[in-house]
Amino acid sequence: MIPNPTGLPKDPVALTLAERSAALVQLGLVMRSWGIGANWPGHSCGLNETEYEEVDQAIRKAHVYNGWATEANVRYAMAAWGKALTREVLDPWMALYPALERKREPIRTVGAVLAGNVPLVGLHDVICIWLSGHQAKVKSSAQEPHLIPALMEVLDRFAPGTAQQVTFTSDKLGPVEAVIATGSNNTARYFEHYFGHLPRIVRRNRVSVAVLDGTETLEQLQALGEDVFRYFGLGCRNVSKVYVPQDFQLDRLFEALYPWHDIINHNKYGNNYDYTRALWLLDGVTFLENGFLLVKEDAQLPSPVATLFYERYRDRGELDQQIDSTREQVQCIVSLTNVPFGKAQHPGLGDYADGVDTLRFLLDLA
Repeated sequence: MIPNPTGLPKDPVALTLAERSAALVQLGLVMRSWGIGANWPGHSCGLNETEYEEVDQAIRKAHVYNGWATEANVRYAMAAWGKALTREVLDPWMALYPALERKREPIRTVGAVLAGNVPLVGLHDVICIWLSGHQAKVKSSAQEPHLIPALMEVLDRFAPGTAQQVTFTSDKLGPVEAVIATGSNNTARYFEHYFGHLPRIVRRNRVSVAVLDGTETLEQLQALGEDVFRYFGLGCRNVSKVYVPQDFQLDRLFEALYPWHDIINHNKYGNNYDYTRALWLLDGVTFLENGFLLVKEDAQLPSPVATLFYERYRDRGELDQQIDSTREQVQCIVSLTNVPFGKAQHPGLGDYADGVDTLRFLLDLA
């Protein structure tokens, strides 16, 4: 048994699974409105105009805390979540976990340390803890201090008691009975040391790759631009490296990615582009460029912001074995036979980070 040193109340929030599901569907509906920047759609969304506008203002001001969090990217994340929180998506996912129907005993206090590299990246963990019936004690990223708390306030409107079950802190987590922590490889070592005595999920740096076989259409290669550039390439599901056949013409890739050329006008992205370009020139590195992306042949997986690594291959079977040997570093693979082009930033609710089933972990706590 896990000790209970938290001092937090252990009475479960009196919400049935059906009530939680309905609340998530309603949250998805309003997130779709925020995603497209719509004006208050009326009381049918479940919020009054002031409540709706408060979250919309948080979306507009997200860049104040994180210069990478442009309004367009935050709304994109809102829209993606809005598509996921529908009855058609939620029901099959939740049906995989019959234990969700049962009363949660014992109730545990689960700490969640959220990342802030891309908008709403920690929302999945918070929703999983909430669905499991455990208490959540959440430390938001300093890069995104308000968005997820604002969404939980909205969820509390649809499912009263949520605010009691999910609390936020800007300080240390303090006593918890289990933890889900996301960070860099360096912070992961700290997490393992600090929370090593607890049931835990600790996530580290990962990247995503794309594999081309040369038969891709222009439209598919253009869709790859979403996987490379969305959120400025900062997410673990962003493609940082592309594997191409020996005879693949890289001009095809440059042509397909050109619609993203305006990304260079973002100050932080442009600064990274200029810095890496200058560094590579000083070091005599061979690379290609098109004014907004630096492309370099490299065996490494992670590439700096504003760059894309590529590697040529002869045999697809050997390549698959090579990628499989690096599976601890790869979040997802984009290709004609894996994650579809343009969909890397649209994971399903069951596409768990690092391949660890978060909800199963929570339901198995005892």
